[in-house]
Amino acid sequence: MITVEDALELALALAKPVEPEDVALREALGRVLVAPAAAKLNQPPFASSAMDGYAICAADHHPGQTLTVIGESAAGCGFASAVAQGQAVRIFTGAPVPKGGEIVVIQENTTRDADRVTLSARLDTHDNIRPLGSDFSLGDTLSGPRRLGPNDLALLAAMNVDRVTVARRPVVAIIATGDELVMPGETPGPDQILCSNTFALAALAEKAGAKVNMLPIARDTEDSLRTIFGQAEGADLIVTVGGASVGDHDLVGKVAADLGLARSFYKIAMRPGKPLMAGKMGEAAMLGLPGNPVSAIVCAHLFMLPLLAQMQGLKGRHDTRKAVLGADVGPTGPRAHYMRARLSNQDALPHITPFDAQDSALLRLLSEADALLIRPLGDGPRKAGETVDYLPI
Repeated sequence: MITVEDALELALALAKPVEPEDVALREALGRVLVAPAAAKLNQPPFASSAMDGYAICAADHHPGQTLTVIGESAAGCGFASAVAQGQAVRIFTGAPVPKGGEIVVIQENTTRDADRVTLSARLDTHDNIRPLGSDFSLGDTLSGPRRLGPNDLALLAAMNVDRVTVARRPVVAIIATGDELVMPGETPGPDQILCSNTFALAALAEKAGAKVNMLPIARDTEDSLRTIFGQAEGADLIVTVGGASVGDHDLVGKVAADLGLARSFYKIAMRPGKPLMAGKMGEAAMLGLPGNPVSAIVCAHLFMLPLLAQMQGLKGRHDTRKAVLGADVGPTGPRAHYMRARLSNQDALPHITPFDAQDSALLRLLSEADALLIRPLGDGPRKAGETVDYLPI
């Protein structure tokens, strides 16, 4: 068995970068930007008011000063003339500041009477004006690689960018294996269970930017496995679930090898997820995940997600964080342990408390967990209050 760290290095070596493609901004959410996007204008494109009020000359900015209102500047309809000393222009938030306007006095600090406005006794010390280009300037760029979120899309739209260059979505083919499996909505026989793992794996992959093909369940025969593997042609990553152990019905490794799998590793010093396999099948990377639901999903967090990130040009490493242990835990022994746990917000660091039950078949506990407490291989007992590492899930 090899360590998780060594296995991850070998897995990431299987990641072939996907090619870039141009997409419309409306389709870019969650995609990885791989080429800089340049602003096509200044923002704001003119000096604009940060408040509702009156644009005046700096020389008139005195308590009690009375000025003549000569016009109005609104968003989308500015005041065409200049404002001179002794004058004021009614202005609204986001509107262009007229020529000569050096300060915007907020309306709460004024009193209006017909076309006359008087400044109050207390005035702001700042000008309430957003300078031209104060957000970004013509030619400024948003660079990658970065996964585009809603705030990024708002920025790109303001930059007048309507198309961006992103990494193509990696294609992931997911294959569940086993005579015991039926799909949700079907009626399981007396010796069958529902196929649940693949739905979590597909959701994880899609959230990570991939396009998922969930293939039919492969039965426990070499012919069935060969047929389903054939349907995975063209995938960037093939993920199998179950059948990767050493039992009489665990045929994934044998059939994959017959089809040309160059195996990178098999079996990892971790729990859950010891019988994990990875390698290269033609142009595709392959992960053979364990069949137990929790094992498969934990391994997907540890290996599938970093693989997909690296394929798209992102860092293929785990986003580990620090927390304070909320309960005593025993030693880990010869395998690293990724324990389902719950976080609570306290003090500077969150507290993390593992569930008492860690059986790899218990999906309900996984649905209640928001973190995996990382217990390194060979780690001794730990006391509540110690600082530990965790992986958010």
